[in-house]
Amino acid sequence: MTRKPKIILDKPIVMVGLMGAGKTSVGRALARSLGIDFVDSDSEIEAAAGASVVDIFSMYGEQEFRRAETSVIERLLDTKPRVKVISTGEGAFITPAVREMVMRRAISIWLKADLDLLVKRTNFRHTRPQLLNNDSRVILSQLINERYETYAMADIMVETHDESLRKTLNAVLRALARYQNAHGDENGLKLEKTNKQEQQTKKG
Repeated sequence: MTRKPKIILDKPIVMVGLMGAGKTSVGRALARSLGIDFVDSDSEIEAAAGASVVDIFSMYGEQEFRRAETSVIERLLDTKPRVKVISTGEGAFITPAVREMVMRRAISIWLKADLDLLVKRTNFRHTRPQLLNNDSRVILSQLINERYETYAMADIMVETHDESLRKTLNAVLRALARYQNAHGDENGLKLEKTNKQEQQTKKG
């Protein structure tokens, strides 16, 4: 019986996508599955600023928030352990400076969700500035139209559904394996050979 292939990384993974897509929950589960660290960029921004994302937007505006976000993500990409899973806010990958860093120094995974699922998951959240005192369906629909084309620049896209975390995690792991098979070591991924593959290689 062969072993299940094991993905080995030498680059961080960065989760991108809209609020409600599952970046934090899936990212944390992915990190646990791969045996590496997980960090949430919004939490790091809040810790550095001593204020919530909503308060930062309210007090300083989006431009200042994006400046802080870019600085924090750059630090997370550089700090040890370098190999980790980083969950980012929905606007991070849209920022050109952040996107350039991520695409050059990490493996990006876009969790793509449809409008109904995003609305369902964010209806009772009060942590996203864009949704405060607004119709979430209208705002999310607008963000889909504005941002999905940019998210599509990510290395990997995984469609998420109203399903268990385990199913979504397995879909992400399969996508990582496919990405490795297509791109190999040049993009920071290695797929550990199964015992059978190793034996065939030795025979060859």
